[in-house]
Amino acid sequence: MRIDIISLFPEMFTGPLGHSILKRAQDSGLLAVHVTNPRDFAYDKHRIVDDYPFGGGSGMVMKPEPIFRAVENVVNAVASANRRIVLMCPGGQPFDQAKARELAGYEQLILVCGHYEGIDDRIQQYVIDEAVSIGDYVLTGGELPAMVITDAVARMLPGVLGADDGAQHDSFYNGLLEYPQYTRPREFNGWEVPEILLSGDHAKIERWRRKESLRITLARRPDLLDNIELTPQDHKLLQEIKSEQAGG
Repeated sequence: MRIDIISLFPEMFTGPLGHSILKRAQDSGLLAVHVTNPRDFAYDKHRIVDDYPFGGGSGMVMKPEPIFRAVENVVNAVASANRRIVLMCPGGQPFDQAKARELAGYEQLILVCGHYEGIDDRIQQYVIDEAVSIGDYVLTGGELPAMVITDAVARMLPGVLGADDGAQHDSFYNGLLEYPQYTRPREFNGWEVPEILLSGDHAKIERWRRKESLRITLARRPDLLDNIELTPQDHKLLQEIKSEQAGG
């Protein structure tokens, strides 16, 4: 998969993209990430990328020409129609695990980072496929959201996490929060690893993990339970959890 990021500040991506899973994914050829500066496509003497808004108001607006040319350049770099052009925008569709999985299905993903007071709306109307937001708050620019989306999408690519089903155990992948994880030592400061995880009984371990996933989701994000299809076993486990909480 190729991810192109359109940003006025390409140097911001050097650290996040050069370490850990993202670096290994790029080194292995599973992921290619390119950052393009729209200022390189501003052809006036001073390479201006912003201007005052028509109608007045505070702040500056990113001009359409440099962004259009930058997007056009990265579109032409990949001979594929299987691409998605996404604007980082606080007014966009909320980004979640399902959206990460969807975006991972494209051959090319183009993430456009706004700045200042935003970008000329003609770009949003005629160039952008969709706008995405990572939360109900406003950031200085779209760079941090682009990093978040790049990381989340990369995890969905086959082989990036090593095990084929690695991402399937993450929180939100199947609508629930992840179960607790433990490693050595078995005892730390008097706190023991749950005995069932040491039993070797994989069926019991899977049941325990599902129950703990339901328990954590019920406690922290009960709203998620309304958005997934629970199995009869899930309902039984939830009843057990509620009975335990009630002291039954």
